[in-house]
Amino acid sequence: MKLAVSGKGGVGKTTVSALLAYLFAQRGMNVLAIDADPSPHLADALGFPEAENITPLAEMKELLMERSGSQGGAFYNLNPRVEDLPERFMVTKDNIRLMALGSVQKGGSGCACPENMVLRTLVRKLFTSESEVIILDMEAGVEHLGRATVQAVDALLIVVEPSRGSIETTEKIIRLAKEIGLDRLFLVGNKIRNQSDRDYITTRLKDLPMAGFLPLDMKVSDAEREGTPPFVASTELREAGENIIKQVMSNE
Repeated sequence: MKLAVSGKGGVGKTTVSALLAYLFAQRGMNVLAIDADPSPHLADALGFPEAENITPLAEMKELLMERSGSQGGAFYNLNPRVEDLPERFMVTKDNIRLMALGSVQKGGSGCACPENMVLRTLVRKLFTSESEVIILDMEAGVEHLGRATVQAVDALLIVVEPSRGSIETTEKIIRLAKEIGLDRLFLVGNKIRNQSDRDYITTRLKDLPMAGFLPLDMKVSDAEREGTPPFVASTELREAGENIIKQVMSNE
């Protein structure tokens, strides 16, 4: 099972990614978790020791420039060498291996194409590996999913909360995903308080299947502040996560 997780910033992509990685690992499956969010916190959400000391690959500017073959010029390598990077920078805890990529950001009209080419190539390499389960925690879009990677993705989970901004971002993600040929899309409702919240999401996004809903649970917020994995704190969250996995796997 190879899943990509997207959604508007702040809706809980990392919480969902960590929850699913944990639950698959609890089943005895080998999980590869890839953190491609511009502000990577998946290691922390998964309870990796000394998570704050894990440097995302996107921050290793010299390495990215060297692998891209670009020294600030207009030309760069479209097929950079990345085979050795997982072994060098991957960390492991129990059945979960973690690769912290992050995302190269440039202000204004600056282009980060060479550096991001290295990251996209690495995502493609990781997604075509033999891992039983891959969870990709990504930014609000599909930039890390090149056409070659899409062929390996079993489903894109779009995390959405009951707000207008989240709905509008989800609609954009759906359009982008379909443009690159990714058509197995599921919604995951997060921070759900009541039936009204569920109805708001399903009415506005009625063309996509719902994989499930995660409750608005103060235990999750408390756990995040304390540095505790949210899935440890909330039984309801774990149960909802199991239902999401069943829904996605039953629709393969």
